[in-house]
Amino acid sequence: MSNALESLVYSLVPRTRQDERLKRQLISHCEEILSSHIGQTAEKDIGHLSDLIKRHLLQTSPTSSSTLRFTNLLARLLEQPVLSRKHASLQFLYTLASTPTTAPAPAFLPALVPPPPTRPPSKANTPIDAHPLQRPQRGKSKADILREYRLRLGQPHIPEHLILRDTLYLLQGISGKYVQFSVSKDAEQNKELVFTEDPRYFVPPPVRALIHRLAEVGHLYQRVDAFVREREGKVGVGMIEQSLCHHLQTQLTEYYRLIAVLESQMSTVAQVQTDENGAEEERVREEETGLTLKRLDVWIEDWRLRMRMMSVCVEGARDAHGGALVNLIHGYAENGDPFIRKFTNQLLEEVSKPFFATLHKWLFSGELYDPFSEFFVAVDPELAHLQYMQPSLQGVGQLANDGGFGGGDVEDTSEEHAGGLQLWEQKYRFQKEMLPAFVGETFGRKIFSTGKSLNFIRYSCHDSDWVATRERLSNTGGTLKYSDIVGLERSIDTAYQIASQRLFDVFFDKYRLLEHLMALKHYLLLGYGDFADQLMDTLGPSLSRPANTLYRHNLTATLESALRSSNAQNDPPDVLRRLDARMLEYSHGEIGWDVFTLEYKVDAPIDTVLDPTAMMKYLKLFNHLWKVKRIGSTLNAGWMRIAGGAKTFLRVPELDYDWHQVRLVMAEMIHFVRQLEAYCHLEVIECSWQDLFQFVQKKEGDLDALIENHRAYLDRMVKKVLLLSPKAGREENLLNQVRDVFTLILNFREATDDLYNYCLSESARRDAEKDSTRGVYTRIETAEDRRYTSESLPGILSRVREYGTAFSERVQTIVQALAAHPDLDCRFLGIRLTFSDFYKTKKDQQIRA
Repeated sequence: MSNALESLVYSLVPRTRQDERLKRQLISHCEEILSSHIGQTAEKDIGHLSDLIKRHLLQTSPTSSSTLRFTNLLARLLEQPVLSRKHASLQFLYTLASTPTTAPAPAFLPALVPPPPTRPPSKANTPIDAHPLQRPQRGKSKADILREYRLRLGQPHIPEHLILRDTLYLLQGISGKYVQFSVSKDAEQNKELVFTEDPRYFVPPPVRALIHRLAEVGHLYQRVDAFVREREGKVGVGMIEQSLCHHLQTQLTEYYRLIAVLESQMSTVAQVQTDENGAEEERVREEETGLTLKRLDVWIEDWRLRMRMMSVCVEGARDAHGGALVNLIHGYAENGDPFIRKFTNQLLEEVSKPFFATLHKWLFSGELYDPFSEFFVAVDPELAHLQYMQPSLQGVGQLANDGGFGGGDVEDTSEEHAGGLQLWEQKYRFQKEMLPAFVGETFGRKIFSTGKSLNFIRYSCHDSDWVATRERLSNTGGTLKYSDIVGLERSIDTAYQIASQRLFDVFFDKYRLLEHLMALKHYLLLGYGDFADQLMDTLGPSLSRPANTLYRHNLTATLESALRSSNAQNDPPDVLRRLDARMLEYSHGEIGWDVFTLEYKVDAPIDTVLDPTAMMKYLKLFNHLWKVKRIGSTLNAGWMRIAGGAKTFLRVPELDYDWHQVRLVMAEMIHFVRQLEAYCHLEVIECSWQDLFQFVQKKEGDLDALIENHRAYLDRMVKKVLLLSPKAGREENLLNQVRDVFTLILNFREATDDLYNYCLSESARRDAEKDSTRGVYTRIETAEDRRYTSESLPGILSRVREYGTAFSERVQTIVQALAAHPDLDCRFLGIRLTFSDFYKTKKDQQIRA
């Protein structure tokens, strides 16, 4: 044991190789430590002990390499299974390292100035302190010769205690007697360091360089202190900036403590230098025990890095605000230097507290408390005072021109829109530039959606189970903080799922949104075939009259009659009471077919999904499908009339060929309309509905996703049903051609009706002639007979042929346009219209002819 202690003392204190007495004292002291019970009464906490050793190494070494080396060695020590008293070994080594300290000093400044060796030793002194070392005699160095030379010239080096005093002033941003900060500043607000010329003393260049290095800390301190004082007296400083100032002030308070300790050590050194005699003895003590500029630089090194980081944050805080400031500071955390990374993390932990407080309110309550606009969610000041409205059932779109039908004006539409979709989409805005990088845009969007959903549930849906939802949210996690990013992400995901699920439940269970979507499909998109046929049959005679002769109460009564006489009567009463018949704005000469429309009334909060723009698209689809239904009904009635009458009472043999041609053209028209109707309902509406229904069944995403899917559902139907083209300026070319075909079909039906009436009159006239030959007069000539005479027949036949030919040519054009359409379903419609290349063959025949 004695040999091991002797080698340990030789390695740690080389002077004992020449001083036998000192060696015996140190060995005796080590044996006392080994025989004592150090560390046995306290809990063996190796982590705490390692922190103490690291702190000691940082204070005694100007670099962090010794700390890193100790960490590596400690890890290797803990992995050794042989050693059983690892804590005792570390405690022994730490006690040895800290034994020479005799005076009580601050925890962060141990053994800065041991007592002078000429003073009588205290009770706590070790044998090393009680017996000063006998320094061997040595010759004068070149530095001593230079010092003596300057003394003879009358320009000695300035005493270090004087320059130390000025340096401590500089560290506090105060000019000293011999070194001062200049009053003028450069473009970057940096001050110059000025040395006062004193003929009594000389400041050598190395000392000047060291003072410049130390003065950097004082200059940075001035910047940080000025920023904190400026923000203290300023009105409207944000909470994040206030938190930054609070943390900076805490750091400056620690800095003041260090300066105070250094000043107290400076006073001790000055007193020692005054009491001692002899320049050589004074210099020796100063080198071995006193506070020097070099030692001051070592102690300040840690604060130099801190001040640099604080100064950088202060400069960035002048142009950043709120979340952008947090993002700026977070950028410095991605640094390879462990000191900078640790300091930045501590700073972010404090600075981000107001951000996380606002985030907690928004994420778990849907309330935005952000008086200084620092959060990445902002409220529109024009909409901030508005709440979601619950308007009574009004006409959506307000399309009527009054005219006795009770229509509204356009302003009602805008007010309703402001009460639903506008408040949802525009009341709160997502500000990406204010989003901290450690949150990420994906989670930022989830936070934004979660808060909006909770706000919507509370103030628009008036959810009675809101308290239960909030209770579930409050149980999702603990306190949100920067040091627990994983917990933050987990809390965000959970809150997002709970809020979105509750919002879907409110919409589809409480407000029956799916029933309203199905009602729109059944009524406005003519999904109920029996209802559409019944409405068409009962309204047909009325809609053939001029629009100004129609009254809304008659239309409403007819609508109710159609509902009662079809399967629509089994729908919920809330759905049926929302259905209404109205008239669009009409001009002179229009008939009821041109202005009639159905509408479905919605109120809050479902008007957020079924907004006025969406309802206008539904009405546009209804108008087109209603026209297709009308054309189909007209052709069916005409075909039954012609097919039955030609074999029973239309006995005009010379017109058989013409009737055959009429039947061919009408069959072609029926094929066109039926294929168009099947395409609209089966290929477009049903397929689009399946996509929307599957999304609703999954109940994934948030209200924005629901709105987006419903818009995609509507846009797909509008684009495909109306055969819209993506080419700018030519979007409705194909739709206009289809409408022209509808007009040709109606004209053709009118011409065939005239031909039918002519044949009926001619057949009756011929029967009357046969009766007259027998002396029986069975017919009296009427105005109808005088209208349809043999002179009118060529004109009627000409119209029939003209409309039939025009129809075929126009359908050929439509088929060609559909073949080049960019949409696959539209191209397939063209194939269905000419599945046997009928129109292509017909066109080739026309070209050859």
